[in-house]
Amino acid sequence: MALHVRGVLLPDDEVRDLWLVGDRVTFTPVPGAETVVDGGFVLPGLVDAHCHIGIARGGAPITSLDQARELAHIDRDAGVLAIRDAGSPYPYPELDDESGLPRLARAGRHVAPPKRYLRDIGVEVDATDVAATVAAQARAGNGWVKLVGDWIDRGVGDLAPAWDADTLTAAVRAAHDAGVRAAVHTFSESAVEIMVRAGVDSVEHGTGLSLDLIDEMARQGTALIPTMINIATFGGIAEQARVKFPGYAEHMLALRDGFPDVVRAAHEAGVPIYVGTDAGGGIDHGLAAEEMLLLHEQAGMAPTDVLAAASWGAREWLGFPGLVEGGLADLTVYPEDPRRDLRVVRAPSRTILRGQVIR
Repeated sequence: MALHVRGVLLPDDEVRDLWLVGDRVTFTPVPGAETVVDGGFVLPGLVDAHCHIGIARGGAPITSLDQARELAHIDRDAGVLAIRDAGSPYPYPELDDESGLPRLARAGRHVAPPKRYLRDIGVEVDATDVAATVAAQARAGNGWVKLVGDWIDRGVGDLAPAWDADTLTAAVRAAHDAGVRAAVHTFSESAVEIMVRAGVDSVEHGTGLSLDLIDEMARQGTALIPTMINIATFGGIAEQARVKFPGYAEHMLALRDGFPDVVRAAHEAGVPIYVGTDAGGGIDHGLAAEEMLLLHEQAGMAPTDVLAAASWGAREWLGFPGLVEGGLADLTVYPEDPRRDLRVVRAPSRTILRGQVIR
């Protein structure tokens, strides 16, 4: 049966009627449709653009499709109806079109340097094998590859690029040659500079960004997914490392403390910013609303800009059309205007995914 929705449609900011026929949106009236929303503020379904439903709490790979479903349901029930899984050690292509699950944009496994990343998460390879591994992981995902651009180097005692600049640049080229986009995990100043100049498609975290690189990202259209919830954990990471690696500990704290200004500068420069929590491992699922609030409260993004970063803008970036004629039948409804009080995104009053009422 077709569904009928009426409310203030954002970002259009006008009361509209729309009909959901199967998995598609139309503005042409459908006789006999069931009215499931009559009032409130209607958004295209939220997006978590940096999430890991392939990694269990604590950091171990999941071991079954049911675990992935369970984690995805937590995000869905918080209003997240599309996920970009930024690297999964467990393959789950069967879930791409499963009813009741958020839409999925997926990377394969992280491509990481040997013995310098989270155990059992990435495919760990030497520089000579990076490009070929990127090509293989492009086939394992459905449009994205995830590169580990830096991590602690115990020999150096601080963050350092995963490989040399030529190898990292070739990795981005290999992803593009394979027809996919490349995302890079990076904390450090040196690695993020290499990757931005190499033309990477999205910077994950990006604590080491400089003003020059921010301007370059804006010119290129390179996206930033700040994962501010993740950056807030740097204090605990620093304390654990302080005895053996005091330089690294101080570096991580400095990156954390300066990050709100980095995100603010990126936004003001016109860098595309999208909401991502880094859920999986050390971050709980279902926290997209909290990430949205941090972007507003700490980085100074206006509520409408945050909503775009979490909804219609992020969906367009990932190729999941919003509430337009022929668009996808995903929406969240809020009883009050989230532009006036962003906290209302914590509690959607109605969620519809793939044309089906979830709550």
